[in-house]
Amino acid sequence: MKPSSLGDIVLALPALSALRRNYPEAKITWLVRPEFSQILENHPHLTDIVLFDRKFLGKSWYKLRAFGAFISLIRQLRRSKFDIVIDLQGLFRTASLAWLSGCKRRFGMANAREFAHIFYTNKISQDQTNIHLVDYYLKIIQAVGACDIGVEFVFPEDAAAGEYVSRLLQSYGIKPHNYVVFIPGSAHVDKCWPADRFAALADKISSEFSLPIVAAGTESEKSIVKNIADSTKATITNFAGLTNLKELVVLLKTAKFVISNDTGPGHIAAALGVPMVLIFGWSNPFRIAPYGRSRCIAAGGLDSRGTKISSADPKHDVKAVTIDEVYKKVCEQFGHENSEV
Repeated sequence: MKPSSLGDIVLALPALSALRRNYPEAKITWLVRPEFSQILENHPHLTDIVLFDRKFLGKSWYKLRAFGAFISLIRQLRRSKFDIVIDLQGLFRTASLAWLSGCKRRFGMANAREFAHIFYTNKISQDQTNIHLVDYYLKIIQAVGACDIGVEFVFPEDAAAGEYVSRLLQSYGIKPHNYVVFIPGSAHVDKCWPADRFAALADKISSEFSLPIVAAGTESEKSIVKNIADSTKATITNFAGLTNLKELVVLLKTAKFVISNDTGPGHIAAALGVPMVLIFGWSNPFRIAPYGRSRCIAAGGLDSRGTKISSADPKHDVKAVTIDEVYKKVCEQFGHENSEV
């Protein structure tokens, strides 16, 4: 069970692959919200997907149709007769669903919120060796009985998505593996690096590397991209709203470099191993940074983060990250020495 958010679902992919390696004959089902299901469709390590429409089901206490859908979901879970349920969300709604499924072995986080831990038969604690969520999720998988818990990020292949992205790039005269992607939006405004800094960074990248820049995001983020494009001499192609999740994976996979806020698409790029910079604000990068890729992190006060999920310290604000810091990370990964950052 890991219904949301997109970035956290991506960080849970190694747990799925570890389960498949250790239990090659097992039926593995993932409970996920409909808006994120594309990232899992036709995944080679997954047997089935159960859709969890949280917004609609949340109306079940006053809408008959929603109540009926909730009962149908419970019946679906109980019919599956799961041997094990693993809740990687750690909230009341998922933990209670684990219990309502009728499964007798329920694994979850010992520090789960909203008293979710009371629904688990096996509570797995987090310590200094598994601060990163990837490591913590794998510790839970190990508690289930897995021995091979190596980190592997696997995304489904989708030929149609590949063809669409190829046509999209071609229509703007952009060659695959020869463009930079900006991801300037986020569902959380306080995770967004200022638009004027993305614009200034675009000027530097365009001048130094002569690479085309595209900006990805949701339809609602078109205006953010426009603000950046209007504030820079560099040409930025606005792809916001032009790709679904499957197509976004391809767009990021075939990029030469990605610069992103701490948001779902950025975590996809990190998992794909694309050269990148992920810009952090209040969320703790030690928990969710590109796994094993510390040079991809741009964050204020890295030496004072500790183990907390988030911070209200001004030095950890996303605005504390300078243009020069991000540009230096870009140059380092391109193999360029640039002293005038």
